[in-house]
Amino acid sequence: MSSTYGIIAVLAVAFGTMLVGTYGLRVSRTTSDFFVASRTVSPWWNASAIGGEYLSAASFVGIAGLIFAHGPDMLWFPVGYTAGYLVLLALVAAPLRRSGAYTLPDFAEARFGSTVVRAVASVLALGIGWLYLLPQLQGAGLTLHTLTGAPDWVGALVVAVVVTANVISGGMRSITFVQAFQYWLKLTAITVPVVFLVMAWQAHGARDLTGPELPVFDRETTVGFDSDTSVHVDRPVVFHGTGVVDGERVDGPRELRDGDHTIASGSRLVFPEGATVPRVSSIPYNTNETWALPLRGGESFPLYGVYSLIIATFLGTMGLPHVIVRFYTNPNGRAARRTTLIVLGLLGVFYLMPPIYGALGRLYTPELLMTGDTDAVVLVLPSRMVDGLGGQLLGALVAGGAFAAFLSTSSGLMVSLAGVLSRDVLRLRGVRGFRVSTVLGVLVPLGMTLLVGKVPVADMVGLAFAVAASSLCPLLVLGIWSTRITTVGAVAGMLAGGVPALVAGLVTISAGGGNVFLARPAAWTVPLGFIVMYVVSLLTPRKVPPGVNHVMVRLHAPENLGLRSQDRM
Repeated sequence: MSSTYGIIAVLAVAFGTMLVGTYGLRVSRTTSDFFVASRTVSPWWNASAIGGEYLSAASFVGIAGLIFAHGPDMLWFPVGYTAGYLVLLALVAAPLRRSGAYTLPDFAEARFGSTVVRAVASVLALGIGWLYLLPQLQGAGLTLHTLTGAPDWVGALVVAVVVTANVISGGMRSITFVQAFQYWLKLTAITVPVVFLVMAWQAHGARDLTGPELPVFDRETTVGFDSDTSVHVDRPVVFHGTGVVDGERVDGPRELRDGDHTIASGSRLVFPEGATVPRVSSIPYNTNETWALPLRGGESFPLYGVYSLIIATFLGTMGLPHVIVRFYTNPNGRAARRTTLIVLGLLGVFYLMPPIYGALGRLYTPELLMTGDTDAVVLVLPSRMVDGLGGQLLGALVAGGAFAAFLSTSSGLMVSLAGVLSRDVLRLRGVRGFRVSTVLGVLVPLGMTLLVGKVPVADMVGLAFAVAASSLCPLLVLGIWSTRITTVGAVAGMLAGGVPALVAGLVTISAGGGNVFLARPAAWTVPLGFIVMYVVSLLTPRKVPPGVNHVMVRLHAPENLGLRSQDRM
């Protein structure tokens, strides 16, 4: 891809985001505007904004990268992301809107009448938000690095600056306009290139994606390494180039024999057409045939991992603070349900596209299996498959869409984080407190990006889903549908499920990978959270909040009965 066209596309997206955001500034005046857009967002407009917010780095580049490396088992990510809204629709969308809260901690206090429950929910909401924001910044760094070779922190900083400026200027009202615009931009950016990629694949003879051979270089390919990389060679391969391999300087023809090898940062190795592609150690051994079959992708992703991923993505959606806050912007519970139905359709259309990029990447960008930059397949593929100016323009369009994904999701996360920080941590009410909290909220994940290794962005988002499903999901489901949940039970359940999931996620990120029970903790942490919350509640019946029946009527009675909740200011 031409870096010039790509940079222009990224700058155009950033400028367009700021321009649309300024419109929100013109109509944002009150505290309610900043926190929940005065609860006046229509279902179609809100659904587009949710689609723009929800389709994050994991959706735009991460899913394709995982499918490219691991095969169709990874389709559970988009299935789970979409199905999570179906669960949300059935269980919490309307009651949550009727609660009249600004943030998820507001709901926790309204339901349980306890500042302790609110404080625990606030800490977990911050942890989930920051954990979810990390891959957005990492994905932005990857995009700019692919375009220009700039250090990863540059892209993260650009996203942080643009998002912070938008959020502090107009809050939720401004971000709603921005995210709705960005959904349609992302859908265009990922769909238009697919049409040309499939046409190019057909023109190249529609090469088989499921043959018995290992991935091979389809042309003479130069592979550059930006960091020290450990690779596994399945079949001996001859190469030439410059750099350091296994501690020995290379300057001319060499051979990589079967086994593990270490390639030093700064090396540039040239492989001939038809040579078998070495792979980083984290990617399992797969011929194209085994790659294409479910549950055949190697021992690193067993059946346990599939079930754990399903649990995390199906239930984690309702525990994501930046998703939940969107339902507070609807006028009423009926509008919240309509919004959720529309979101299901918008997400379903988008998620048809990433698997195509992942599959074609096995044929045309196999060198990414060697560097470990599998998330870059969406960015690299258009210019690799389509020659000339057309491929460069398609690559630039994808880069712009990817950057829109980082900006829109980061914007929603910052709104939810600023709401929690201003109301529960800093105790600064009003617009000024919201703006101060926005600046402070972005500094934590921006600093943490320096500690994150090459963990696939979809895996990182999966960890955030696991924490949400294990802690805030039990709080919402049991809090909305059971009158027996006590304040002690709510706190115990959130901690019993959320803390182990969060610790497992942090260990996995700091180690750049890890044991599947830590990398995919939802299968044991989600049941733990639900069971502990309910059992402890049964053991502490005197801690049931007073007036719980009145709260339940507020959550479940239709608005047309006149039982409207009062907005909490």
